[in-house]
Amino acid sequence: MRSVSNRTRVGLLAAFTAFSAVLSTGSATAATQLNGDWAPFDRCPVDAPAMLAADGVNTIAACIASGSATGSITLGKSVVSTGHTDLQLGVVQRADGTASLVAPPEGALTADPAEIPGGLLGLMCPSGIPLISGICRQLTDNNLNRVTATIEPAGAPRDFNMSAAFSTGEPILTIPVRIHLKNPFLGDKCYIGTTANPVLLKPQNVTAPTLSLQRFGADGTPNDDEGEMGRYTFAGADQGDATFAVPGASGCGAGLLDWAVNLKTGLPSAAGKNSVTLDATTTYFGSPYDPAGLAPNEGRKLSEFWHSAKR
Repeated sequence: MRSVSNRTRVGLLAAFTAFSAVLSTGSATAATQLNGDWAPFDRCPVDAPAMLAADGVNTIAACIASGSATGSITLGKSVVSTGHTDLQLGVVQRADGTASLVAPPEGALTADPAEIPGGLLGLMCPSGIPLISGICRQLTDNNLNRVTATIEPAGAPRDFNMSAAFSTGEPILTIPVRIHLKNPFLGDKCYIGTTANPVLLKPQNVTAPTLSLQRFGADGTPNDDEGEMGRYTFAGADQGDATFAVPGASGCGAGLLDWAVNLKTGLPSAAGKNSVTLDATTTYFGSPYDPAGLAPNEGRKLSEFWHSAKR
């Protein structure tokens, strides 16, 4: 790996300290496509006022992105394969060592929906209860039977432990989430967990990540010698958690089917009976390679670089 100057460390390592602040989350829309090494930061909120105001000396703006393509989550008696998950945000590091995090306009966390194995038949059927049995008899149509589950943010991630990102067996942070179940019979407001009583995931590295540094041009083109941007990559770490409790379902079939979902899936479920696995997680920390060299307009230059990388 190429040696790193002190001025470089100021910018790139700012992102590490930043996670000690509280993250902001929400649902998100489609991201912008970016060129080259900028690609992981396609939702970085570079145009947020706090990011634009960074001067490169007293404050430094950077981008953070962390994602996994596959995984699984066990809630009570139900096991669901997860799709792609993506957490992104901006960070403003101050000279006094404090930091603040900035979420993208629509929120920091996104996740692909996953199908519940067996659909509603697997989730609630068979049943000796006449109401549920009546629904089960109608589930010959695959569209009526299909149930999707999507992990959504349910509060601000917290408790970040930077040293845990380098090691194994220690929680890296706490992520409050809820599981959104969608089906014509369940309606659009069926959740496992709520913003008031979320599922609290505390992922930790099961395997150690591989660390590397990339230097690239303002538009994302790799440039080891003179690139304006730098990016740390933590790659290949499987992450997991088996310590969280899971509350019961709510809002399913306007609340009339909560008990049926809970009965079949074994919810609520106490801590130690649930688990989550994220396969080959990769985390990126990116900032100008020499932030002080862009003073007093480091934040504005970061935004300019990001926009120049749009495809």
